[in-house]
Amino acid sequence: MLKTILIILILTSISVDASKYAIVVNKHSDITTLTAKQVKDIFLLKRHFIHDTRMIPVNTSSTNILRKTFEHEILKINRDRLNQYWIKKHFHGISPPLTQSSDTSMKLFIKKVHGSIGYLPISKIDKDLKVVYEF
Repeated sequence: MLKTILIILILTSISVDASKYAIVVNKHSDITTLTAKQVKDIFLLKRHFIHDTRMIPVNTSSTNILRKTFEHEILKINRDRLNQYWIKKHFHGISPPLTQSSDTSMKLFIKKVHGSIGYLPISKIDKDLKVVYEF
């Protein structure tokens, strides 16, 4: 009985730690992995290139729960502070990343636009996308 409980606890802890979302690029990209810091810098437009590839970050809509998770887990910033950040950048002629309204449009954009990078639920990732970071 104790063995069974121990096995259940181990399996439960493994599934709790499993990633649900991923940062993705086109499967033909030469980028293989990124760190959380690199992803954050790309989406805050502090970093524009990885290797020789100009990065084009793409967000989901602001009401999407995945975007809220991304902002919390990767950007480590709440919505109010993020809005203030983009207001300041606006006065320097810098606009926030592009937005796609659905997972489907996000996938299509990343598949067709060289250098684009976005995030999706792992369950929505197909063979045309490459996972470079999981969260």
